[in-house]
Amino acid sequence: MNSLILSTAARLVMPLILVLAVFVFYRGHNEPGGGFIGGLLAATAFALLEMAQGVETARRALRFRPQSIAAVGLGCTLIGGLWGALAYGYFLKGVWPLITKHADGSKSGLPFGSIFLFDFGVFLVVLGGVCCILFALEDVVQSDSEAGGD
Repeated sequence: MNSLILSTAARLVMPLILVLAVFVFYRGHNEPGGGFIGGLLAATAFALLEMAQGVETARRALRFRPQSIAAVGLGCTLIGGLWGALAYGYFLKGVWPLITKHADGSKSGLPFGSIFLFDFGVFLVVLGGVCCILFALEDVVQSDSEAGGD
């Protein structure tokens, strides 16, 4: 599509959608949101860029192959799940190595652990999977239009 308005809007809106995706991903540990919704938002940003400027521009903006992003995400989810199994004997048990409990019952430290890693993996799997499907569909549409099909 060669729309100047869509192309300009995509350049302005795409970074905002990506920031929102990261915010929703990070917020999802304590409130609604998380890796799945954040990944869908990030994929929406690349879908908008694809519609505005073409699939090659969207692929360059993504920087890595969508299949590779999904594979890394799958590895993160697996490590996040096995971390609890190795530490406590339960698959997907939350492990918080950077949080210390004090004698008075209070906690301090960074709230990053196995659950964050699992959620990050879900984010990457959704982003890579949706972008892979979108890019493949666009390739099929382009090849059909070049072949003279309707």
